[in-house]
Amino acid sequence: MNDRMNTIFGWILFSGIIALGFTSLSAKIFHGDKMERPEKLGYVIAGADVAEGGDTGPSLEEAMASMDPSAGEAIFAKCIACHTVAQGGADGIGPNLYGVVGTAIGSHAAGFAYSSALTGKGGTWDFANLDAWLKSPRAFADGTKMSFAGLSSVEDRAALIVYLNSMGSNLPLPEIVEAAAADADAALAAGAEAAPADAAPAE
Repeated sequence: MNDRMNTIFGWILFSGIIALGFTSLSAKIFHGDKMERPEKLGYVIAGADVAEGGDTGPSLEEAMASMDPSAGEAIFAKCIACHTVAQGGADGIGPNLYGVVGTAIGSHAAGFAYSSALTGKGGTWDFANLDAWLKSPRAFADGTKMSFAGLSSVEDRAALIVYLNSMGSNLPLPEIVEAAAADADAALAAGAEAAPADAAPAE
């Protein structure tokens, strides 16, 4: 009886090893363990950006204009393991973030041990820098101690920035109208340069 059970278990073990081998081999051949863009797209979805890395979403300014701080408060739930945001709140693994928007990078919370990657960064926590930081802390400041991977969605980043701004900073949000007007002016200037000059009158 024992010999028969040993044989059965032996075949089960052997089958598992073979299956594992085939899985590993197929992953190497077909790259099943990696997300890759196909060399040739099967079909194109109308309105979609087919360029690699293309971002068809709203700009940060547009996203911020439509955000309510309460949406950012919900996203801040991902941050509370390391940060506080209440006025006078204690530092945790990360610094207290009350009034952080608009302050110098790497020096907001007095007494907090910021990494040299941040203290040597320079600049202020304006909306653009906060957006870049929240998208990928390590890309923004290589060597940072912050282990958070980042927020890929511009809407999530905009909501969080609007919420942080409402907590003690209250800086005016960027104007989208001015950006649109600047784009229109640039387009008009480009059109004027492309237009042929009027012929000089004959003497």
